Amino acid sequence: MENKEITFSGTVLNGLAMLVLSLIALLGSIGLIIFACVTDNGSCAAAYATTGIVMLIVDIIIMCGFVLIEPGEARVMMFFGKYRGTFTKPGYHWVNPFISVKKLSLRARNLDAEPIKVNDKAGNPVMIGMVLVWKLKDTYKAMFDIDSQTMAQSKPGEVTIGTTAAGIMNSLEQFVKIQADAALRQVAGQYAYDDGEENGSAMTLRDGSDEINKELEEKIDERLAMAGIEVVEARINYLAYAPEIAAVMLRRQQATAIIAAREKIVEGAVSMVKLALDKLSTDGVVELDEDKKAAMVSNMLVVLCSDENAQPVVNAGTLNH
Repeated sequence: MENKEITFSGTVLNGLAMLVLSLIALLGSIGLIIFACVTDNGSCAAAYATTGIVMLIVDIIIMCGFVLIEPGEARVMMFFGKYRGTFTKPGYHWVNPFISVKKLSLRARNLDAEPIKVNDKAGNPVMIGMVLVWKLKDTYKAMFDIDSQTMAQSKPGEVTIGTTAAGIMNSLEQFVKIQADAALRQVAGQYAYDDGEENGSAMTLRDGSDEINKELEEKIDERLAMAGIEVVEARINYLAYAPEIAAVMLRRQQATAIIAAREKIVEGAVSMVKLALDKLSTDGVVELDEDKKAAMVSNMLVVLCSDENAQPVVNAGTLNH
């Protein structure tokens, strides 16, 4: 999108110098008014009083032109409703007092969004939250392309603060929150929570963090570009199944883990049985026919794969009386 922001090119004077001049003018105007009150010459008193009053009025108008800008701040300058540019030079300045000045912050702001409930690609309800870092990039779009001055809604009985500097930034933060929430729902709905049987080897919310965070950042950046807002970073910081299915999904995960462990145990047991049979045959310890090998394999697998400790039965032979 086209950048509509321009740099303010109007008259800017040193604020400290103008402050000294305005104080001198203020003292001079007060002195003239006092002198007019104590003098006995009527015509001179009227002239001194008129001059003093005019100087005082002009001085009050001049004092309305002082602008203090800190690093990371900007002033949107408007002259009778017309945008004249954005002023960002830090310092104490004096500008045309008839220019309307709107204060904005260019500093990075952090949004820690509360987890929201969304449906993943498989239709499972999940709770997902994110953290977002953003800052203003184009002050013109922030001020005039969206309704930032009246978008901040006050509570019943409170004064609306949408036209103040804090109110404008709060309204922009609310705009960011709503758009980021919509982007998060869109991205979360494109992926499954984990790699269930129906998902295969596709990327999931749980294991595709870097790619998904990058896509989330791009989606939010697209939505906030209209407001002149730049996304510095966006990432998912909370991910869990919704409470109503959390217990069921936990049991499914436990079953998957148990099956994987059983497969590993069986694989190891078969290897040990094969090693034992090969060792007995190579060393000639005992000759086993196929039936005895089968019985030995069965017994060893039961011992090695059982959850309980084996209780051996010792064959002591036949008792002769």
